[in-house]
Amino acid sequence: MSPTTESYDYADKTEAGEGDTKQLERLRTAGGHIADQSQPSLPVTHRTFANPAPLGLLSFATGIFLISILGVHARGIGTPNVLVGVLLFFGGICQYISGIMEFVAGNSFGATVFPSYAAFNFSYAMIFIPGTGIIASYTGPDGLLVGEFYNALGMYCWAWFILTVIFTIAAMRSSWVLFLTLFFLDIELLLLAVGYMLASSSILVAANSVGFVVAFFSYWAGCAGLFAGGLTPINLPTFPMYKQE
Repeated sequence: MSPTTESYDYADKTEAGEGDTKQLERLRTAGGHIADQSQPSLPVTHRTFANPAPLGLLSFATGIFLISILGVHARGIGTPNVLVGVLLFFGGICQYISGIMEFVAGNSFGATVFPSYAAFNFSYAMIFIPGTGIIASYTGPDGLLVGEFYNALGMYCWAWFILTVIFTIAAMRSSWVLFLTLFFLDIELLLLAVGYMLASSSILVAANSVGFVVAFFSYWAGCAGLFAGGLTPINLPTFPMYKQE
């Protein structure tokens, strides 16, 4: 039951001696007792949303870093399946959440870019999940991958290259750090597409080497947003591309 109110009239004597009849209401509890209002009420807190960009940028950077370090075959590792979990949960789910929060905050750029690269991480990770059958469909009778697989990967990279160019143009009035992140990602995807379609291991290594530059700038942008607002004494500049008034 909701609290009820009881109304009554009383005469309020003014300085002039005239009585004015006023109607007052006393808040009563569900049991009919007068509610105690002698204590001050709780403070009113106006909550604001946290900045979702650092989560999106740091999860993107971590995914690119793992793809790149395995792409250059560091420590002789040639099987990339270890990155599946990171791409699904950190690069996929976390980046998708940050994109939704950017949508709530009214940032069209972040609401478009973060879910897009979350989908990239999901789709790339699914290639190496046996249950999807993607690898199996490109495996020959001898158990080796056929050349069609690498041409398909090349087309996959071409599609993401086109999309990233669009994002790069959209970032031309943001900051140099974010712009360079997408610019070098363009170069990486271009080299990956060419390397896969030409079956050139040297071009693929060069492409994944550029990925370290992409990860560096993405880490920079993510840390700049995370450290801002007095959270730490560190203040990383992002070098705005627009003229600040």
